[in-house]
Amino acid sequence: MTYHFKEIDHIQLAAPIGSEQQARDFYVGILGFEEVEKPVALKPNGGVWFQAGNVHIHIGTEKAFIPAKKAHPAIHILNLDALKQHLIMYGISFKVDDKLPGAIRFYVEDPYGNRIEFLEWLD
Repeated sequence: MTYHFKEIDHIQLAAPIGSEQQARDFYVGILGFEEVEKPVALKPNGGVWFQAGNVHIHIGTEKAFIPAKKAHPAIHILNLDALKQHLIMYGISFKVDDKLPGAIRFYVEDPYGNRIEFLEWLD
């Protein structure tokens, strides 16, 4: 049987226990994601799920939380400059990186210090 990888279904990032509202404030309030209802069987685990278009981010809570400083999701976006201006308006800092040929990109940290990359491929 031959198989092939279709797409990434979601990315899960970690957060401290009880910090779901901070996730909502950032992912919904600032980035503009929508919160997705978790299945009833998974609600006791804590955390919260978000979606924007085909991008799904799950925030899972853990007792021994350590932010991901190197490992990260990279989200392809159209009009990266508009996102930059939006983040500036909210006082969110970002680090521009020009080392990927053919793309413009930058990194932000979520409220827990997890790294998130936003990039736009140049034509």
